[in-house]
Amino acid sequence: MEAYKKLLENNKKWASLQIKEDPEYFERLTELQSPEILWIGCSDSRVPADRITGTHPGEIFVHRNIANLVVHTDLNMLSVLQFAVEILKVRHIIVCGHHNCGGVAAAMSNQSYGLMDQWIWNIKNVYRMHRQEIDALPTYAEKHHLLTELNVKEQVMNLAKTSIIQNAWRHGEVPYLHGWVYDLRDGIINPVFEMNSDTPSDPIFELNNI
Repeated sequence: MEAYKKLLENNKKWASLQIKEDPEYFERLTELQSPEILWIGCSDSRVPADRITGTHPGEIFVHRNIANLVVHTDLNMLSVLQFAVEILKVRHIIVCGHHNCGGVAAAMSNQSYGLMDQWIWNIKNVYRMHRQEIDALPTYAEKHHLLTELNVKEQVMNLAKTSIIQNAWRHGEVPYLHGWVYDLRDGIINPVFEMNSDTPSDPIFELNNI
């Protein structure tokens, strides 16, 4: 059976099982979604947000892209962020990177990947800002892991720079921002960075007229 057909068959089996275990399962899902968490993760097929966190449909609002970036010109990401913060009123936003990320590896090389070059340019900038610290490490694996962590931290700070988050913080304490890294080798998520409305930031990014 071709891979895409297997997906359809699996879907039917899954839906049937859900109804068998809980006849009102889908009826509840159609009424309302009220997740407390927005997850900004990598598109990597090995890092599904619900599977690695043991959550169910309706519990996490998800946005995924290559290397879990928060880019201020990305209207898709910004639209998801605005909807999550202003409509869904999420309490937590998690940026989750992962061990052995292909996007991070691409950013560490000088190889051209076509259109994707423009995207991973953002990770290269993180490398540039922390080059001395990264290059001081003895092995490629250690450099890759550190850049993964630094990239997550930078994306969390990018969230804090948006008018969406600053406006939310100006009117309350939430959302809380979290930077995590998922380790493919043992399945464990490791928190690496956090920000909230009281976290000091560079004044140049503070917006006073929103």
